[in-house]
Amino acid sequence: MKIAIIGAGYVGLTSAAVFSKLGHTVWAVRKDADKVEMLKRGEVPFYEPGLPELVKEGVLSGRLIPTTSYAEAVPNAEVIFICVGTPSLPSGETDLSQVFAASREIAENWGTGYKVIADKSTVPVGTAEKVRKTINAECDFDIASCPEFLREGSAVHDTLNPDRVVIGIDSDRARDVLLEAHKGLPGERLITDIKTAEMIKYASNAFLATKISFINEMANLCDEVGANVDEVARGMGMDPRIGPAFLKAGIGYGGACFPKDTKALHSIAFLHDYDFKLLKAVIEVNQAQRRQFVRKVRSVLGGFEGKKIGVLGLAFKNNTDDVRESAALDVVAWIAKDGAQVIAYDPQAEGNAKEVMPGLSTRPKPEEVYEGADAILLLTEWGEFRDLPWASLKGKMKTPFIFDGRNLLDPQYMRSLGYTYISVGRPDIR
Repeated sequence: MKIAIIGAGYVGLTSAAVFSKLGHTVWAVRKDADKVEMLKRGEVPFYEPGLPELVKEGVLSGRLIPTTSYAEAVPNAEVIFICVGTPSLPSGETDLSQVFAASREIAENWGTGYKVIADKSTVPVGTAEKVRKTINAECDFDIASCPEFLREGSAVHDTLNPDRVVIGIDSDRARDVLLEAHKGLPGERLITDIKTAEMIKYASNAFLATKISFINEMANLCDEVGANVDEVARGMGMDPRIGPAFLKAGIGYGGACFPKDTKALHSIAFLHDYDFKLLKAVIEVNQAQRRQFVRKVRSVLGGFEGKKIGVLGLAFKNNTDDVRESAALDVVAWIAKDGAQVIAYDPQAEGNAKEVMPGLSTRPKPEEVYEGADAILLLTEWGEFRDLPWASLKGKMKTPFIFDGRNLLDPQYMRSLGYTYISVGRPDIR
């Protein structure tokens, strides 16, 4: 098939690379000419494991065609996936300006023949109908919703191995075209109406965010009573009705999806005069969790004024360079404001972090943040932090305090090395 992907960010580029691997001819449209030239060389403008190799394979095969031109991509396409950004407005509502701008460009470069226009961007219920109205009524087309469920850091695997493919349509013709486009991918097919498909993505992300906020509340209670939240989560996860995923206590969720989508869903409820109390609490708990961590560090250190704090991790999660809504950056900003000298390291996110915090002091190696440090804060769960030479690093510190905001390290091991080790929802090891 011939497919046009409008937007070549995390979702669009990964989708384009995977569809080309399936044998389709795919145009990946991005307005930034410099980034398109990178893609043509098989280079990816952000960090995502496995994606550069897949993009290069698609470009060399001729099936993946990066371009800035709608006129090149749209006329011959049988399916057009809209994968542009949908950021939050200050109100929490979704900014759909990029979606509608893309829709108008599609209409202006239509060409001939029947096409299916499908939203992959996460959009509020009713967006597909608004997109329909931007397309010339004389064009032969159907509108659809095909939400994505990939995770940053494992986007290639998730897109190649979906557990479900959701197809929201209002015609059999669109259904058949989209089933053909996704042929070759595993996962159950859920064929539903468009509004339901639009809601499924929000519901999925909001529920996962709820699990995270719940286990973080449990972690705070475990701190009070002396229980171990890791074992609590393990015991909960053994119940197949609950499952172990997203029950890892820490300093809260971040990134491009969970914060935005929970706020958007809460906004949808508000606009329809529904008081979504649970979701409101999920959002509040997530914001409070990172402040709770800072309070714990402040209490142990007796304040931040004049303290030198080493920070491990700036990305919102491991295996990505994304710092959007990063809890780590919030923590760094707050302790610096309170007088701490912060020295940070992240294997991939340093550049993006400095764009957000231009004065941030970083080091090229993790060992360098230990020099004279009053404490180390572990804020992103990069696997390499688990394997650091902790025994030899202790001697570089002024005082051997480790605050593990991701419960990455083994408490007993850290104690055996002589650290005061404090994590989230697990008994402190001193």
